[in-house]
Amino acid sequence: MTIRFSSLKNAYQAMRSHTGGRAIRLYIPGAAAEPLALADDMAQDPEMGRGVTCVGVWIPGMNATDWASLCDGAQTTFATPAWSTSRRSGRLKILPLAYSQTWDWISRTPIDAAIVQVSPPDARGLCSYSLTADFTDAVLNRDVPVLGLLNPMLPIVRGAPSVSIDRFQWVAEVAHPPATYDAGGDDALSRAVAAQVARLIDDGFALQTGIGKLPVAIMDALKDRRGLRIHSGMVADSLISLIDAGAIASGEGAITAGAIMGSPTLGRRLADDPRVRLVSVPDTHGYGVVSRIPGLAAVNSALEVDLFGQANAERTGARLVSSVGGLGDFLRGAGAAPGGLPIVALPSETANGKISKIVPLLSPGVVTVGRTEIGIVVTEHGAADLRGLDTDARAEALIAIAAPIRRDELAQAWAELRAQL
Repeated sequence: MTIRFSSLKNAYQAMRSHTGGRAIRLYIPGAAAEPLALADDMAQDPEMGRGVTCVGVWIPGMNATDWASLCDGAQTTFATPAWSTSRRSGRLKILPLAYSQTWDWISRTPIDAAIVQVSPPDARGLCSYSLTADFTDAVLNRDVPVLGLLNPMLPIVRGAPSVSIDRFQWVAEVAHPPATYDAGGDDALSRAVAAQVARLIDDGFALQTGIGKLPVAIMDALKDRRGLRIHSGMVADSLISLIDAGAIASGEGAITAGAIMGSPTLGRRLADDPRVRLVSVPDTHGYGVVSRIPGLAAVNSALEVDLFGQANAERTGARLVSSVGGLGDFLRGAGAAPGGLPIVALPSETANGKISKIVPLLSPGVVTVGRTEIGIVVTEHGAADLRGLDTDARAEALIAIAAPIRRDELAQAWAELRAQL
């Protein structure tokens, strides 16, 4: 039986009472389903987080809340400098998992209760997942008690799954704007890299991108294409430019994603679009799905790529700034897909020109993607297609797309490395 409460705090206290008031592991969703109203209540009443370890997948750049600081600790798979204090103190534990592996972890790790934020029920008692479908089923399919937050500020997305309100043990209505995401505008360097990426993508391709300024520039560079499909872990406001340009194919599922992560305008635009289909992580990141998508261009970025063709997407020096995420999932899948393009795109050097992003060898302990998974590396100076190349040819191709001023020193560094092989 579902018990309705007039306030979130009362519903939360009922959940804690149900678990006997003991220490618990509590699932907290991320993306646009992050329960910001709960975070506000916990910040005002620190006792709410006592005895609670939060478990969830919170996206850097979108989910700013440090849940470990509101509770006794937290476990997640992403890292961001905003959570560094909790991570260094040991309150925040980072699991180095790919997105597909993260689904398995959420499905199996011990959880005593869960929070799920959805739209209020319709006349049939069904609550839309709204903007976020990625890990929701991993929790709702488990035998754990769930507190449902019914948020009337979440749009009802036509292509999103839904759940019966009867699935929730407790519900409370919380009118709170969902978390938003703003990648910011692109810049000249991003546009130059995007122009090189766009040369590889023809009409009718399926497109996957990550987060940041570069996807914004890539979407803009593809506005003259036709029949493009989207298959991605998330879609952001940059998709609007492709929709407005008529670049997106028709038909249900032409825009398939796990989450809509952007402005309220994006949510409104996609809510009634018949092409939109929101699905869970196995359907966005699963190898069996991704590897069968014809013409999938998986375009992701990294912090640096070395001359062996392996990438670091997690650390700047000793500083942890991100995590594995879906990078490897999409590169492996696109590499096996018919006509697929597994692309890592990045500027050849930092914006101030002080640091090359094509390096002789990655720093120890920072290999995010192995050399067998990256097919094409793109910078503003061109594309290095590493597929089928031997070790020396791979290094030569990568040196050719480095900043011109860096090429001689990279060639010398490779000669020294090669002599030690």
